[in-house]
Amino acid sequence: MGKVVAIEHLTLDGVMQAPGHPDEDLRDGFRHGGWATRRQDPAMQEAMGARMTDAWSLLAGRTTYERFADYWPAQEPNPFTDALNRVQKYVASTTLTEPLTWQNSTLLKGGAADAVPGLKEELAGNLVVFGSGVLVRSLLPHRLVDELVLLIHPVVLGSGRRLFDETSPESFELVDSTTTRTGVVIATYRPGGG
Repeated sequence: MGKVVAIEHLTLDGVMQAPGHPDEDLRDGFRHGGWATRRQDPAMQEAMGARMTDAWSLLAGRTTYERFADYWPAQEPNPFTDALNRVQKYVASTTLTEPLTWQNSTLLKGGAADAVPGLKEELAGNLVVFGSGVLVRSLLPHRLVDELVLLIHPVVLGSGRRLFDETSPESFELVDSTTTRTGVVIATYRPGGG
């Protein structure tokens, strides 16, 4: 049985919007894009790579999928680019239609909360989610996220889309943590603690 692993860059105040570059996600007038780039560290790539085993698949919401599909196929070959282009991708969207443009991409039928349990039964490896806040927030109340890997950056933005926004109370168990040389805390949680 597969498990859903959500890997999220977060600020201390819980913002997850546009960590990569200034124009990554301008929704709601967000103007702080690129906040995570100064603190990149090899330990962060190791934490992500540990979840991208031979049997992993990518699970993405529409916004993340469209951004990834626009960006990664055009990048120079490297291990991360090659892995993303090669891997099977499952896309949760009610507005996209098939065929999807990026190779090895499948549009999930119905809502994510209905489709993901079947995927978890069908697949043996990890279903890795990068970003896709709307998707992750839709899966959490149904206990469909098995592991949260939070890369918590020592910065406060004061605005932006957050991972936990108007959510029901939830407890998590800390199963691992480390701090990078750049001050990013990599904390791995599983639902259901305490």
